[in-house]
Amino acid sequence: MKKLLLSLMIVGAGIAASAQSPVKFGIKAGANFAKVSSDGEEMGDVKLNPSFYVGGTVDFAVSEIFSVQPGLLLSGKGMKLEGTEDFSDGDVSGKVTATAKRNLMYIEIPVNAVFSFPAGNGKVFLGAGPYYGIAVSGKDKAKISGNIDGQKISSSTDSDVEFGKDGDVKRGDFGVNFLGGYQLGNGFNIHAGYGLGLGNIAQDSDDIKVNNRVLSVGLGFSF
Repeated sequence: MKKLLLSLMIVGAGIAASAQSPVKFGIKAGANFAKVSSDGEEMGDVKLNPSFYVGGTVDFAVSEIFSVQPGLLLSGKGMKLEGTEDFSDGDVSGKVTATAKRNLMYIEIPVNAVFSFPAGNGKVFLGAGPYYGIAVSGKDKAKISGNIDGQKISSSTDSDVEFGKDGDVKRGDFGVNFLGGYQLGNGFNIHAGYGLGLGNIAQDSDDIKVNNRVLSVGLGFSF
């Protein structure tokens, strides 16, 4: 699958390089809402983890309605776990809330095939394509708060994510993204997307498979 997606990226880049129509550049930024799936199924206790993305695109028109659009993005991913438990054990009772977050930051290269259709004063666009990403940083944060027998408790931890053979997260990620939106005649656009991670980012792949999932919304400008 990884080789197939990389081949599609190369083909898309080749089509873009051979395009004869004017090239348009774009910038985009917005919010990511990230989570992960495990072994092909969404984990029920994983919540959406808010982050951001920012970057640029180059649009190579192949025809009036079709273009190839590679890009370069800084994109935040990760996951968030939350849980609350009431307990009573003999003379001890209380309520504890635990939150754990993993924030991952990627440099991501998408190559999208984009179709555009005139609509009103602008155009509707839809697209999809492969992406490849490299994690450049990561942070784990955990917090426990609540009360036990009327006494408030609170503790937190903060640590860097370890990548590669010495850690539990692979640096590389790949998958397919989908996008859609509306662009005005002056170049401004509003868009949304979904990143379907296909690469297992868990370093110990014999025990578990973990894939990124990212919903995004944002604004952009093409010139």
